[in-house]
Formats: sequence, structure tokens, C-alpha cells
Amino acid sequence: MEIVGRTRQDRPVHPITDISMTDRVVTRFAPSPTGYLHIGGARTALFNWLYARHTGGRMLLRIEDTDRERSSEAAVTAIIEGLSWLGLEADEPPISQFERAPRHREVAEALVAEGKAYKCFATQAELEEMREKAKAEKRPPRYDGRWRDRDPAEAPEGAPYVIRIRAPQNGETLVRDVVQGDVRFPNRDLDDFVLLRSDGTPTYMHAVVVDDHDMGVTHIVRGDDHLTNAGRQTLIYQAMGWDIPVMAHIPLIHGADGAKLSKRHGALGVEAYREMGYMPKALLNYLARLGWSHGDDEIMSMENMISWFDTADINKGASRFDFAKLNALSGHHIRGSSDEELVETLMVERDHLSNGSILKGRPDAEIREKLTAAMPGLKERAKTLVELCESSAYLFAERPLAVEDAAKALLDGEGRRIVAELTPRLAAASEWTPAALEAVVREFAEAEGLKLGKAAQPLRAALTGRTTSPGVFDVLAVLGREESLARLEDQAV
Repeated sequence: MEIVGRTRQDRPVHPITDISMTDRVVTRFAPSPTGYLHIGGARTALFNWLYARHTGGRMLLRIEDTDRERSSEAAVTAIIEGLSWLGLEADEPPISQFERAPRHREVAEALVAEGKAYKCFATQAELEEMREKAKAEKRPPRYDGRWRDRDPAEAPEGAPYVIRIRAPQNGETLVRDVVQGDVRFPNRDLDDFVLLRSDGTPTYMHAVVVDDHDMGVTHIVRGDDHLTNAGRQTLIYQAMGWDIPVMAHIPLIHGADGAKLSKRHGALGVEAYREMGYMPKALLNYLARLGWSHGDDEIMSMENMISWFDTADINKGASRFDFAKLNALSGHHIRGSSDEELVETLMVERDHLSNGSILKGRPDAEIREKLTAAMPGLKERAKTLVELCESSAYLFAERPLAVEDAAKALLDGEGRRIVAELTPRLAAASEWTPAALEAVVREFAEAEGLKLGKAAQPLRAALTGRTTSPGVFDVLAVLGREESLARLEDQAV
């Protein structure tokens, strides 16, 4: 997956645009390619995408791949494909943070030249000594500033060094956050943190600021686990004289029990939700409601979300992931989708669904035809595409059907007799329509002194091999006269 190395390469170290003077919002989603696009990342991408669309702006994608040992091309591909499946594509080709390392060094060296950063030659042994002293004195470890005002010429020739920012030592740094409000950081706690490592590579703290500036990012929407970084990043913006983007740090997602989201709660990759059969529009609707709301509206189309979304409405408290609510919402979206959309979606998604093999092995035209005929009954019960696919299995089953144990129980004894007696009556039906077939079965049931369901249940078991299915008369109509009678005859003996 090709990603762009640098943006606006001829932009000088100092800003050439004033963000406050532009009326176009630019957001960004900046994942690390160390694994899949997890569900929390997908929500962050969604919030950035929605705000950009709501304001007529753009969302950009930056792959923060500076950790070369943990980053992988497979993860980059998974992230981009996950965003594409959700419909959250960025408005420009993705940017590689690693490829922009020369620009990061350029900015760090410019800060040194202006006296706003300095070269630090402290050795690892000295740094360890500082940490041990702080630990003994029961205070947070801090760099003691020993090279802050020293002449670099005092260092041994060729000694390795890092570049540290010359942070203010008094007062506080204010971060104005749309979600969290005003957050204040005592400058004594920020210390002279590292911008450039001794091998010339930038720290995350530094690279993020340079990239956001160069990409023209006006609004940063990210998880509140980055809130503590915002104070240090603000110092870099101030040192460079750059405008600070509007920040919105969104609360993380917790499990239904209030604990940190884990795999058992649903902290899975987007591809796992695809395999479980959630439609993108249902998953996005659910994610939008995790930490943001628009009155009492639960069901939202993408058009609704774009129209209504505003970072000012993001909740400050953590939200809880609940599969039961996701399933309920997913079922609503399936029922609200047209039959044609669902058939097309199943055909496209079958390679990704855990049971997608059900929709293979026959000509696509035949599969589409059968799904289209059966869809009105299929979609009423399904909460996911997997369930929808599973409930369609009877359409493509080969005779003789494999019959589930519970269905066998319905057929044993009296059930099999009912099937045997109904088969010729159904064969004689003048019309093969749900209404005509129901009339035949109802007449039989009344003559036998049975409730309609008592006669219909063995039919369902014989026709589908299961105890649950769409309405049995719809099943008969969709299967057609020849196939239906053949299946009934198989079970009538």
C-alpha cells in the first residue's frame, strides 16, 4: 500500500498560513500500524470524518509508523481496508510519518539555532542516576537540566547527544479542550523533554506536532489517553510560533462492566465485526452513539450523523460497549434495508462472513434469485448478515436435508403423519402462493381438530430441517412446487 512520504515539502519551518484565517476544517486520523484497526480507532476515525463532513472540510490519514520494529505493511493495509469498508476514506493519500524524518530533524535543529532547544550530552548512566535519585526522594523522575545552559563544546568530541526543548520552568501551560474544558499543566512537570533522539530519529511528541502543522490540521480529535501529551505538544507549537489546532480529547470506550475495553468486551479489529456480519451503516451508527448523542435519536443514517455531529456534543464520561445494543441496532438496520440492498450486500460480503460458504456452490444468478424471493421473510428475524445468511441455508440445501435434532423431534410419530397427509393436498393446490397454501393447511388442521401451528411446525421441519425459519407458507412459495413436494416426500416416509 503506497503512502506519501511528505506533504507540502517546500513549506518553511515557520508557518506560511494562519489557521485562524482559513474557514476550512482539516481533521486527521493517525493510527500506528502495529495491528488491526480496532473498534476504538474506528470510532476516532468516524468522529474526525463526521466533523470534517459536517463543516465542509477534509479528513487526512497519517500512518504513524516510526516504530519500525512493531510497524508492518500488513497492518497498514488492514487499517486502510478497514476504513474503506466503513466508508471513512481520507480525502488525500495517506502520509507516512517515518518518511518525514528529515523534516522533523529540520524543525528540531531550527529550534536549537533559535535557542528554544538545546543539545543534551547526558549519558545513559547519568540519566539512570537522575531516575534513582528521584525515586529515593519519592518524586517523579525529571531531567535535571544539566546541559540546558552549558556550551556544547564542553562535551567530548563526537559524543552522542539528543535535542531537548527549552521548556519554561515556571507558570503553567494551558490546553483549551472542546470536550475536557481548560486543562492546566504546571511547567515544572513538563521538563525539557526530548525532541530528537541520539540516532537522529524524532520522538512521537515532536513528530506529531510537525506533521499536524505541515498537513494544515486545524482540529485534533483523538482519545483522551493523549491529553497528557497535549501539554508538551503545546510547548512545541509555542516555540515554533505556530497556531495550535483546536483539540477535542474524547473519552475511551469501556466494556459493559465499566472495565477497560478488552477482547472479551469487544476490543476487536474492524475485520472481526465484518466477519460477524455487521453492516457498516449499523456499526457506524452504534459507534457514533458511543460518547456522542443527538437528543433521543438512536437510529441514524449517515446523512443524519453528518448533519448533526459536532465535537461540542461529545460526552466527557467514558462510554460502554454493549453487544446487545449493537445487535438490536444492527437488526433494525437490516429490517430497514431494501431487499435488493441486502441481496447485493450478502453477495459482496459472503467471502468475509464466517458462514459465507452457504452462498456459494451455485450460479450467482440462481443465488440472487432465491435470496430476492425469500428476503422479505428472512430479514425480519436477522440481527446480523451472518444470521441472515444462516437463515437462507434452506434455500440451497441438497436433498435429503440434514435435519437438526429438535426438528427430528417434531417429525417423529404424529409429525411425520401430518406431513404425509398434507403432501398430496398441497400437490393438488390450484395456486402455489402463500395464501393458497395456507388455506390448504388451515382446512386440514380444522378437519383434524389441530391449531394451525401444530400442523405447520412439522412442515417447517421437513422443508428446512430446522425449527425456525421465515413463515412456512413463504418457505413453500419460495422453494417452489417441485422442490417443496420432493422435500416433504423425503420426510413423509
